[in-house]
Amino acid sequence: MDHGDVILRFQDVSYHYDHKKPILTEADFSVRESAKLTIVGQNGAGKSTIFKLIMREFKPAEGEIHIKKGTTIAIAKQVVAHQDLEKTVLQLFTGAFSEKKYDIEKRISRVLDAVHVHAPLEKKISAFSGGQKARLLLAYALIQEPDILLLDEPTNNLDPEGISHLTQFLIDYEKTCIVISHDAAFLSSFTHGVLHLDTFTHKVQQYVGDYYDVVTQIEDQIEREKRLNARMEKDITDQKEKINFFSHKGGKMRKLASKMRSAVEEAEESKVDVRQEDKTIPPFTIDITECTVPLVQITSVTVMKDHKPTKKKVEITVRKRHRLLVTGPNGIGKTSLLEHLANGKEKGAVIGDSVNVGYYRQDFSGLPMEKTVYDTLAEAMEKPNHQLIFATASRFLLPGDKVQNKVGSLSEGQKGLLCFARFMLQKPTLLILDEPTNHINFRHIPVIAQALNEYEGGMILVSHDQEFVAQIEMNEELDLGIL
Repeated sequence: MDHGDVILRFQDVSYHYDHKKPILTEADFSVRESAKLTIVGQNGAGKSTIFKLIMREFKPAEGEIHIKKGTTIAIAKQVVAHQDLEKTVLQLFTGAFSEKKYDIEKRISRVLDAVHVHAPLEKKISAFSGGQKARLLLAYALIQEPDILLLDEPTNNLDPEGISHLTQFLIDYEKTCIVISHDAAFLSSFTHGVLHLDTFTHKVQQYVGDYYDVVTQIEDQIEREKRLNARMEKDITDQKEKINFFSHKGGKMRKLASKMRSAVEEAEESKVDVRQEDKTIPPFTIDITECTVPLVQITSVTVMKDHKPTKKKVEITVRKRHRLLVTGPNGIGKTSLLEHLANGKEKGAVIGDSVNVGYYRQDFSGLPMEKTVYDTLAEAMEKPNHQLIFATASRFLLPGDKVQNKVGSLSEGQKGLLCFARFMLQKPTLLILDEPTNHINFRHIPVIAQALNEYEGGMILVSHDQEFVAQIEMNEELDLGIL
């Protein structure tokens, strides 16, 4: 596909939180009008940082960011602003424009269909579930039809039909779109190129082609660089052996050794800086504490029918090694059910007194954003163990320099890994998991699935990731849509 003029240009842009923690180093790339690019890289590599630099929330430490004059930009935010919670759907989307739009209801209908949400225009934002709010924020960005549309993990909270709707919307979208996502199939369906961030070198490399093509290109490049370095390393070793031999001789041989030594130093400096592949977390185990049996008894649940709460009777008992999958269409009340279960507010559910509950919230609102990673992990233990905390954090790719950082400074993917690190130390009897693969790098998902499949406690799971769910042996399904 032919693209227009350059609309966005990063020119030797460097950014760091402090001099010891570089995020980007001399990033240099350009984006043309109508292009659709994806940003990929390990959790914490700086993907969201690039978005914040584009939105002028961050300023580069070095270099310049050029945006074509008059360009409009919109980003799908992660959290609804407090002042918007009491607005109706119509009021929220009307506020996206500085001028009155006489076809506003038609525009709202189109973008709500794209994110697969159906709701009356007079419904208040506060009445929507957490997943629906995330979709509304995505729709809020889409309705503006900006020259540059920024989407951060847009398929989170979308079921397969919702992803299909969004994919078609983006295929038809005639302007520039930059996406952060770990959903390979989604990315490959509409992207023209990839910006790859290397978390080790902090460099950005631009590739042309769909996602699967680019992954192959990156792997091929890594192998070429490794082979080249291996040849150079062999030559350098051979030269060093000769230098060692000649240096013990006299006269001209010693002078030759000196020249050869200089040549070897130049060769070592010219070795290719091999891009390191994304690290994957190693296998881990979530142990459990002693508990009463049964863990949870559920006699009724609240579901949303026509946007109104309705009580439905059920008979479900969750014991150790029992896994309950909660399913149903978007907006039916899955997230609300899990939240009320975890908080003890679901009147039709009773959790045993001695049950230690581990709760994974899809929006990470249960994490103490102002506390450090260290304190967050220490609080999960009965008796904090300094060495074990650092070892566990490192296992989940949160090394020593990040352990003293505030949780709020972590990327979304790192927050997800922090939750599983906390479970390891907490040893919960019951896991309540709401979309535990959101924001998680696809390399980590099979490892997490294995840990959950081997978990000896009870589990209540909500997930739209069917491939992930298929890796866990579920015992029972509660479909809220057919109650």
